[in-house]
Amino acid sequence: MENVAQQILNGLTLGATYALMALGLAIVFSIIGLVNFAHGELITISAYTMLAMRYLGLPWVVWALAGVLASVLGALVMERLAFRPVRHASPVTMMLTSFGVSVLVAAAFEIGISPRPRAIPQPGWITSSFSVAGLQLRAEHLLTFGVTAVALLGLLLLLRRSLIGAAMRAAAEDFDAVRLMGIKANAVIAYAFAISGLLAGLASVIIMSRRGVATPHMGLTLGLNAFVANVIGGMGNLWGAVAGGFILGFGEVALRAWLPASLSGLTQGFLFLMVAVFLLIWPHGLFGQKTAVRV
Repeated sequence: MENVAQQILNGLTLGATYALMALGLAIVFSIIGLVNFAHGELITISAYTMLAMRYLGLPWVVWALAGVLASVLGALVMERLAFRPVRHASPVTMMLTSFGVSVLVAAAFEIGISPRPRAIPQPGWITSSFSVAGLQLRAEHLLTFGVTAVALLGLLLLLRRSLIGAAMRAAAEDFDAVRLMGIKANAVIAYAFAISGLLAGLASVIIMSRRGVATPHMGLTLGLNAFVANVIGGMGNLWGAVAGGFILGFGEVALRAWLPASLSGLTQGFLFLMVAVFLLIWPHGLFGQKTAVRV
C-alpha cells in the first residue's frame, strides 16, 4: 500500500511538470492555432542558460531566474523572427516552421557547445527528504507542487482579472473582432508567447533540479510529451492541457513501476500506444475540441 501511495506521489510530481509544459503549448494554440513543436526547445534554452550561470559561479537562485528569463526571451524571439512572418499562412506552414525552429535550436547547441550531455549540479537541498505517514517526500516534490500551484493561480488571475487577460480570451474567441476593436494583435500574441516561455522556463527549472543533465536534443521528447498531453485534454482547452499533463505523468510512472525490467526501455512506446487507444474512444480529447480559452 505504501508503495502505491509513493507511486501516486511520483505521478503527481511528473504530471505537474508535464502540465506546465502542456499549458504553455496550449495558450499559444488557443489564440493563433499554432502547434509549436519548438516549445520544448525553450526548455533546452533555459537549461543551457542555467549551465552558463554555473560556469560563472553564481548561486542556484540566480541560475533559476536566468533560466526562466532566457526561456521568455527565447519565446519572444521565436514569435518575432519565425512565426510572425508566417502568421497568415496555412496551419501546416506554421507547424513546419516550428519544426524548423526546433531543429535549428538543437543544432545550434550541438555545434556551438557540445553534442554530449552536460551536467548541471543540483543544489544540496533538492536531495533532502523526510518521511510523512510512510511516504518519502523530497524537496523536489515540494518545489514542483509549489511552482505549479503558483503558476496556475497566477495564470488564472491574469486571464480573469487583467486587461491583457481579457484581450487574450477575446482573441481566442474571435481574433478579427479583437483587431476591429483597436486591440493590437501583435501585442496579444507576444504576451501569449511570453507566458508560454515563462511556463516552459519554470518547467525547465524543475526538470533540471531533478535530472541535472542538459542535452541539445532534450527538447524534442519534452515538446512531444507536451503535445500529447494537449491531445489527451483537448487541443485549445487550457485546463484540459493541465488534466492531460497529469494523466500522462501518472501513466508514465505506472508503466515504469509495473512493466517488467526487460520492457522498461519501451515505456514511451507503450504510453503512446495507450494514448492512441484513448483517442479511439475520445477522438477530440477529454474536453472536446475547443478553440477558446476556458477558465
